[in-house]
Amino acid sequence: GAEVVFSVDCTKLREYFLPGKREFDCIYFNFPHCGRKAGVVKNRELLACFFQSCTEVLAQEGEVHVALCNGQGGTPADQPRREWHNSWQIVAVAAAAGFILSQVHPFKAEAIPGYKCTGYRSQDKSFCVEGALNHVFTRSTPPLFSTPMSCTTQLGSQKVSFQVPPALVDKINRGFLDLNSNHPVRTIREKLSAGLSQAFPLQNISSCPPLLQQGHPPGAAHSNLFWITLSPEEAPSSEEVSQGLANADLLCQHTDKNVQEGCPIAKQFYLRPSLLPHARAEIQKGAFPPGTLVVLSGPVFRQCRITPHSMPVFHEMLVVLAVHRGTEDSCIQMLVNNIQTTLSSLHQAVSGIKPSINLQEATSFGTELNDFAAFEGQLGEIQHFLCVGTDAEPSGCCVGVIRTAPQELAGTELLLVLASLNLDLLAMLLCGISDWRMLWTSDRRFLRQFPEGELRLFQSFSLYPPSYAHDVSFWVADGEEFDEVAFHSLARGVSGDMVVSIQLRDRFQQPGTGRRSLCYRVTFQCCDRALGCREAAELQLRLRKEMQQHLAVTLR
Repeated sequence: GAEVVFSVDCTKLREYFLPGKREFDCIYFNFPHCGRKAGVVKNRELLACFFQSCTEVLAQEGEVHVALCNGQGGTPADQPRREWHNSWQIVAVAAAAGFILSQVHPFKAEAIPGYKCTGYRSQDKSFCVEGALNHVFTRSTPPLFSTPMSCTTQLGSQKVSFQVPPALVDKINRGFLDLNSNHPVRTIREKLSAGLSQAFPLQNISSCPPLLQQGHPPGAAHSNLFWITLSPEEAPSSEEVSQGLANADLLCQHTDKNVQEGCPIAKQFYLRPSLLPHARAEIQKGAFPPGTLVVLSGPVFRQCRITPHSMPVFHEMLVVLAVHRGTEDSCIQMLVNNIQTTLSSLHQAVSGIKPSINLQEATSFGTELNDFAAFEGQLGEIQHFLCVGTDAEPSGCCVGVIRTAPQELAGTELLLVLASLNLDLLAMLLCGISDWRMLWTSDRRFLRQFPEGELRLFQSFSLYPPSYAHDVSFWVADGEEFDEVAFHSLARGVSGDMVVSIQLRDRFQQPGTGRRSLCYRVTFQCCDRALGCREAAELQLRLRKEMQQHLAVTLR
């Protein structure tokens, strides 16, 4: 019952099939080759045209299988692996047509009845298929266009809108912690809460913390905050802001620096960087009875450099416990033991390996290495860092902090113990997710791996994504300090989080004039969708343009 069509041009598949027969579930191309002694460049061109042709005849969830001889593909799966320039660069070629490499496995000719490899140099001769690999490609999600996005929230007695910072366009109001969510971040929060409730009476504050905070948060650098500007017509008065603290959703109160300086321009606000200010407000209400754990959780937003574990947004879980003075050490140990037991149980259930979970003294941990320390002045003093060690991070990755603060009520002899946990980092460590950006993917294949909130080891659906390095050099304005955090945030926004690394390559000071020049290497790579070399080059050009407009630099 099968139909066989001969002499099909692999670069023009659409021409050989009627419209009703163009939805193929699988397209196989075993050992493509231009013939004779064609070099790697011609064979890359052949594959590029083939993949582009596949887009017109492949079903939405179809697969393209390409078998290549050992070493041709240029991926780490090839053993030995050729140098990139001497390979067919199959993942980069496929990415240009919108495909990602989802599986790689050995090509087994014996498993195909009647198969015979032939055509060596366009002759009726066989060729070596030992070590050959079958590459399975699937469609990528469509490119994300960085279009401006507005968000509306209640502030005071009126609704206001603001433009979402470009780096957060796809990360506002995602609902990972909602009741109907099966995202691993929510699952981990629920598991931790269940474990804690076995040792302490527990009160879960399910409402999203308003986090309208007046003044500049203590200990937070200005460049670490996502500043929001409202127009003078839309910005509420100070009285309205005070009345609306309980209703605000995503914003934190302004510093109003411009008004203090007599400048009649827009008032400024910033996205909440921490749940600690909300905890302070609850403390003043006396909402923490001794011995009862109160749990708050929600996304928080911080500008930061681009590193594997630094996130511009993550879900914070804040656990607050009021204890009598003198008992705080034993209560901290009891709280930490419970968290350790729950996390060890989860990690062992997912991977079969027991992780190392330990406390490090605050004095022995470099504050520059963790996201929490930048905001430590908001409430209390950091006592310990909670670190989780795994095979990937044997030395331990900081996932939280333990701090203490006095109960801010007159006549009380209580001390507050606060444990702040990064749920996103915990999800990465427990589920084996190597890139934090994968937690925010819109590709449905991610959440399909966690049915009904079950935690499992994550299997990436985009293997060996290609990377593209571009350098940018510029003169820094005289008397100005170059703001690296602002540069990294700009790169996040322009690329839609497709910049994976920014490294300083060179510094230069011009003799005589003293002008300073910096050179950075910007590496583009996407963990969940196709990124071709042409698109990466366009992103680099856009980044250069935005740098001139926003960073007060002169490009070289």
